Amino acid sequence: MALIDVPGFITDLKGHAADHGFHVHDERHFVETYSMAQAFEVDLHPEAACGGPLDLHLALEVDPRTLLTFEDAMISLPEDADPPDGFAFPLIFSWALPPLVKPPDLLVLATELAGVGGTVLPLEVASIDSTASATDATERRLTITSRVPLSLSDLFMEKESLCEPFEKCREVSEYMLDRSPYWLDEVL
Repeated sequence: MALIDVPGFITDLKGHAADHGFHVHDERHFVETYSMAQAFEVDLHPEAACGGPLDLHLALEVDPRTLLTFEDAMISLPEDADPPDGFAFPLIFSWALPPLVKPPDLLVLATELAGVGGTVLPLEVASIDSTASATDATERRLTITSRVPLSLSDLFMEKESLCEPFEKCREVSEYMLDRSPYWLDEVL
């Protein structure tokens, strides 16, 4: 039996997301058969954007070697010892919008979002320009990503706190939703 109940944590994570104003729309679990690496994915939307343009994708990547090394370290400890630090899984938050008609300046956007996410939710801002065919106009898509390390010792002790990251996710989502009508040229 595993020391950390990752599927149970994902269930709690979805409930926690709902407590912070997100709706869960879909979830997936992938297992890579060769390495046994796992990915748990959850598609969320802020309550204000259920029918809107903003998507939030949450992913937890489970590296079996990290989990097994943590379990080996736990087994070698005395019963009353604290779990070892230094073991973590990445929890990845990714926001996406449809192709933008009036894309923002990426440097300005990255700077403004750095103030919103702070050190709790460090954010990467990227865009991709694509052209379907030589006669089509270029489409720009914007993605914002944050990687938050999830400590295995905190998961084991059930003291992980994701309130701050989820609050920051809500603030980033609101920021994006406030500006998306202009970027998508939906302003009347």
